[in-house]
Amino acid sequence: MVDNSLTSDEITQSPESLEAQYRQEVLRDYRICVISREASYLARKEVLTGKAKFGIVGDGKEVPQVAMARAFKKGDWRSGYYRDQTLMFALDICTVEDFFAQLYADPENDPFSGGRQMNSHYATPTIDDQGNWTNHLEQYNTSSDISSTGGQMARALGLAFASGKYRSNPELSAAGNFSNDGKEVCFTTIGDASTSEGIFWETVNAAGVLQVPIAISVWDDGFGISVSKKYQTTKESISEALRGMEWKQGSNGIEIHTGKGWDYPGLCELYETGIDRIRETHIPALFHIQELTQPQGHSTSGSHERYKSPERLAWEKEHDCIQVMRDWILETGIGTKAELDQIDEDAKKHVRESKKKAWERLITPAKTLKQQIAGIYSQLAEANITVASEAQEFKSLIDPLYSDLIQNVRRLKFKLLGQQHPCAEQIDQILQSASQNSEKWYHTHLYSTSPKSALRIPVIPAEYSENSPKKNGFEVLNACFDAALSNYSNLFAFGEDLGQIGGVNQGFAGLQQKYGKDRVFDTGIREWSIMGQAIGMAMRGLRPIAEIQYLDYLIYGLQPLSDDLATLRYRSNGLQQAPAIIRTRGHRLEGIWHAGSPLGMILNSLRGIYVLVPRNMTQAAGFYNTMLQSDDPALVIECLNGYRLKEQLPDNIGTFTVPLGVPEILLEGTDVTLVTYGSCVRVAEKSIQMLAEHGISVELIDVQSLLPFDLEHRIVESLKKTNRVVFLDEDVPGGASAYMMQQVLEVQNGYRYLDSEPCTISAKAHRPPYGSVGDYFSKPNPEDIFEKIYQMLLEAEPNRFPTM
Repeated sequence: MVDNSLTSDEITQSPESLEAQYRQEVLRDYRICVISREASYLARKEVLTGKAKFGIVGDGKEVPQVAMARAFKKGDWRSGYYRDQTLMFALDICTVEDFFAQLYADPENDPFSGGRQMNSHYATPTIDDQGNWTNHLEQYNTSSDISSTGGQMARALGLAFASGKYRSNPELSAAGNFSNDGKEVCFTTIGDASTSEGIFWETVNAAGVLQVPIAISVWDDGFGISVSKKYQTTKESISEALRGMEWKQGSNGIEIHTGKGWDYPGLCELYETGIDRIRETHIPALFHIQELTQPQGHSTSGSHERYKSPERLAWEKEHDCIQVMRDWILETGIGTKAELDQIDEDAKKHVRESKKKAWERLITPAKTLKQQIAGIYSQLAEANITVASEAQEFKSLIDPLYSDLIQNVRRLKFKLLGQQHPCAEQIDQILQSASQNSEKWYHTHLYSTSPKSALRIPVIPAEYSENSPKKNGFEVLNACFDAALSNYSNLFAFGEDLGQIGGVNQGFAGLQQKYGKDRVFDTGIREWSIMGQAIGMAMRGLRPIAEIQYLDYLIYGLQPLSDDLATLRYRSNGLQQAPAIIRTRGHRLEGIWHAGSPLGMILNSLRGIYVLVPRNMTQAAGFYNTMLQSDDPALVIECLNGYRLKEQLPDNIGTFTVPLGVPEILLEGTDVTLVTYGSCVRVAEKSIQMLAEHGISVELIDVQSLLPFDLEHRIVESLKKTNRVVFLDEDVPGGASAYMMQQVLEVQNGYRYLDSEPCTISAKAHRPPYGSVGDYFSKPNPEDIFEKIYQMLLEAEPNRFPTM
């Protein structure tokens, strides 16, 4: 990275000295470009020869990235995509050896994801191994990449928005390692074809409204894989298509810059002046970098010669950004042909050597293991134990992967079952080591294990006294949020209608007036980018509570939650975290769009986020208090029909906590265990009263959280007593009720204690119709529950109960 800012010593340097320094910087940039291009070429070869699975590289985008790197300062953030290797080389975030280690999916030597992500997906450490924040101002920060086209945009909005919050709250900027007066710019990169994604437009619009320091660079090479931009973008130009959003004095919007991807000096000036303005004014800007090329096509899976005309291919060769930069260097006399030829030669050698080192680091452990396994086969042969097919398979392995060898050993163990042989202990040691390695390499960091893990937050029970008042549910939450905003100066709450009116169900009523529009504020109707705001803010040390107005609307925000927030800690191999709290409300109320409970979809798509389903607002408040102390993200789903039900307000509303993964037995019973959550708890209570009139004793359990689920296995302890279990919710059949059944019967081995067939009670497969009649016949009601449980007991004890 070359810092363009001049020190006091440099200001006094002679023109000749400054010219020499500039010359060195230009030649360094050229060298980085050539190294990056050679890495791209070799990456393709490694895939085609079978050493790597798949490759996606940044060839043709090198020159604008070295120009952009000159404006990138420590403390800044990148939210980019898989074409940015040159920027990573220029900032010294990635070495060529690192690049190939990730291409080879090396779990020990990929510094960005531990072999979990494909190549060109980068991340810098923002937390240490104890979960403490590092000093973001001392490094160039890059948020962990995702492959989803346009997926970087929403997160980028949040990263830039955080700079705005640090600027408007100087006490936060001064107290931490996150910001210097909000001067941090978020550099966002995207391909021109991906600007067709809705989230691109949503983010640009939101950035223009919010006025946040985001620099969006669009790499325009004319194609989206094989599809020309004439089928992608209005006017075939994203900068022209966005002119209506252009910033004007006295209004808002974004500034729009254009540049040619091969124009090195022009791009350096463009980024230097453009980024400086963003840094100082927080006016967002688009940098539309045109006339770029893609020398090898979209990825290693195919060639661009299949879909580009001979004329286009000739044009790309003529306008190759590195070739044009080379010609400019020669024309200006900054470098000689001999110097550039030497740089080219040295770059190729450096890339080849780095690739070789990365490959050797990958295969050396496998070579050692292969020798060990060969020794086992020799011992078996000496003992006259025949394992011909496994031995032949082993001999055929050339440059085997670690998994190839372990697969062979596992099959060898199967073959030897029941036989006495001298290698049993060695085989078991190899497989035990493999199990430990796979756990470490691939199965860690889904959730936090730090001292601030949500599962380690101390439990503080709610306290009540004679003076504890009865309040509406929304008033309980309001008191909780009031206390939280007072206790956490870095807490911000936002969402649709949340600021001025305090939310559609009044959970934040009056809190904007008390804490100001900067802390409690409204957003536009844009669920995807609201989630992005939360993700980016949380990655930079702020604590957002971001609201999705109804659970039905979560689908609009599900992509960033699933692809980005839920995977962040995992895909970065524990390098990054975003303890965002997503607040919403759901379950039964009225109609298709305000009565959703799609928990099966949520559970299957949000592993990595805790999913909390409190039955009332007091339990919800306890969950908020827990999560605000933790470094994990969570989705809290409040009961949509419970805001005006009376609850007793805890005396310690701002400090009591509810533990995650701990079900609560609300009513003890002996005949059957009824497991449920959320709004269904009240429905279940009504059915239990009717069943009691017929002598049926039901043990009612509220799971409280679905992720995590019953960590102490309390439900199976109930099942040991009742020997019957029913799972109730209002998701579709096979949704969260099936998930709960799998957890209890399979994970907790509850099947051992069953005397009756387990049962699920859910809503119908269709969406809930509007109106009370449709709701009654589509969602589980007390009578449905009565019939199911009564029939279960009638089948088990026909002499005890009359036939229905």
